[in-house]
Amino acid sequence: MKHDILSALGSHPWAEALIWYDSIDSTNDEAKRLAANGAPHGTVIISHHQTKGRGRMGRSFHSPTGKGIYLSVILRPQCKPDELMHLTCATAVAMCDAVENTCNIRPGIKWINDLILASNKLGGILTELSLNGDGTVHYAIVGIGINCKHRKEDFPEELQDMATSLEMYTKTPVSQPLLAANMIRALEGMANNLFTKKYTVMDCYRSDCVTIGREVIVHTPAENLQGLAIDVDPDGALVVRLSDGQMRAVQAGEVSVRGLYGYSQ
Repeated sequence: MKHDILSALGSHPWAEALIWYDSIDSTNDEAKRLAANGAPHGTVIISHHQTKGRGRMGRSFHSPTGKGIYLSVILRPQCKPDELMHLTCATAVAMCDAVENTCNIRPGIKWINDLILASNKLGGILTELSLNGDGTVHYAIVGIGINCKHRKEDFPEELQDMATSLEMYTKTPVSQPLLAANMIRALEGMANNLFTKKYTVMDCYRSDCVTIGREVIVHTPAENLQGLAIDVDPDGALVVRLSDGQMRAVQAGEVSVRGLYGYSQ
């Protein structure tokens, strides 16, 4: 598939740094290994299969052979980590663009990092940072998994009522090489505009984010909070009006959204 992806990419500046694996433990883990050894900005790692695919909060990401796009990219922004608070959001918008350009459908985003179609999970994003000794960013890893060719029975039983794929939704074949190429193009554009077009990108994120306007439960290590999601701030925090009326900006944690992934009460 690497040849087909490169053919779809053409003369794209990141094409020469694309690395393909038939199988790998995790594209993010491989990206971190390569970045630590000096791999340049724009190095893209794609695998046909992951044995230990990872998502947020230490969860596994189901990555069966040939069914999805499992991709990570190494970025080397010259900045402080607090300037990258919106990186996951910017990546989510870029991936919505890539899917739309490939399949003529646009996913929604469940805050902060899930791509969804018809209230089911289509894919996920995992961003990870490494810092220099002076506290600046050494590298950022952006990992994405998108379900393409899964049938319902290809998902573990516990995910079958929560997950979907592009072919399940569209009922038509999906070109994985074209999607991968469009993902790479969108990621490069995102990286180029990450700082100069931050507020435009965050406006797009709000438009795509299906969490806004819904009742949510915020799960934190200390407590569970219930309220209404009313906005996403410029740094990607979810702004929630709690049941007692106070406002809370949620920077991290798990958020259950009424109407998604089985949360209905």
